[in-house]
Amino acid sequence: MYAHRLDNLPPYLFARIDAMKAEKRAQGVDVIDLGVGDPDLPTPSHIIESLVEAARNPATHHYPDYTGMLSYREAVAAWYMSRFGVELDPKTEVLALIGSKEGIAHVPEAFVNPGDYVLVPDPGYPVYKTSTLFAEGNIWEMPLKEENGFLPDFSAIPSDVCSKSRLMFLNYPNNPTGAIAPVSFFEEAIEFAKEHDVIIVHDNAYSEISFDGYKAPSFLEVDGAMDVGIEMHSLSKTYNMTGWRIGMAAGSADIIAGLGRVKTNIDSGAFDAIQMAGITALTSSQECIADSCAVYEERRNLLVSGLRGLGFEVTSPKATFYVWMKVDDSMEFAAKMLNEAGIVVTPGTGFGKAGEGYVRFAITRSVERIEEALERMRGVFA
Repeated sequence: MYAHRLDNLPPYLFARIDAMKAEKRAQGVDVIDLGVGDPDLPTPSHIIESLVEAARNPATHHYPDYTGMLSYREAVAAWYMSRFGVELDPKTEVLALIGSKEGIAHVPEAFVNPGDYVLVPDPGYPVYKTSTLFAEGNIWEMPLKEENGFLPDFSAIPSDVCSKSRLMFLNYPNNPTGAIAPVSFFEEAIEFAKEHDVIIVHDNAYSEISFDGYKAPSFLEVDGAMDVGIEMHSLSKTYNMTGWRIGMAAGSADIIAGLGRVKTNIDSGAFDAIQMAGITALTSSQECIADSCAVYEERRNLLVSGLRGLGFEVTSPKATFYVWMKVDDSMEFAAKMLNEAGIVVTPGTGFGKAGEGYVRFAITRSVERIEEALERMRGVFA
């Protein structure tokens, strides 16, 4: 009945987690969900008001431009200059996305032929692999190991794989590990890409969620980046707009054009009113981001301290809203948490084989719920 390509697709991790949560709630369990990274904080009111005003304008009710409103792309370019010092041509080097997930899902269709390799971080966001499978490419997993700061080792990639590689996904600040990357790492990645004619797609969705004074860089800041790659970004995490589905790709004009050709044949672009709200988000005061980060930092400190108090080995992340914790068995630990404590955490194996031995906590629940989760864990693990 189904196309053969579906045989190679694993069940989408977070859909499985949703089903498990629903089953427990049907049993009357008060589930504390620290699994999926969906902000519980509301979208700032000035962005909502901008959407309402734009949606009332009949001019926004038609098909949007495939590549995005020029005014939205100009706002993205202005934000990149203000935030990262990166100069972009909004007409050729910026593309509106229906969330960065959509861009990640479509980009292999533009550049990967059947049998080409795509270099994918493991553990990593599952869509890197599934988008490769839809494009009939081969996946080469780059293990992210704790002893290497959860950065891939390019020298470990076999030469025959390098010669057949077309695309490489990178993601820092990193989901699920919370790791950050120095600029020197991006320099190394660009050198590798130029040597092997590989396109880099950097997923920078978490750059604005940072703590302890840390400010994440953009891949595009680094010399040579615009020659070999693009960066996917999203308003989802930055402005608590996950359900709005609005993001952007920026970088090499040739790569942007290739992704744009796929999009024009598959989707009709993001709703103009949402793009106008995105302009408001990008061009107005960014104080709302600092406010969100302060909330997440308090939650991070509480969770990390509590987990350490229970004897677990955990690093306090400088970015993202994830805490990556070492355990003996990922699935066994996650099942124990759900069945005995009513707490959802994400098993590291859901992000790849190299995620075994870890679980991911999302600090997207209130201090009160995190305190309750820790109290439940004390009852289970004391």
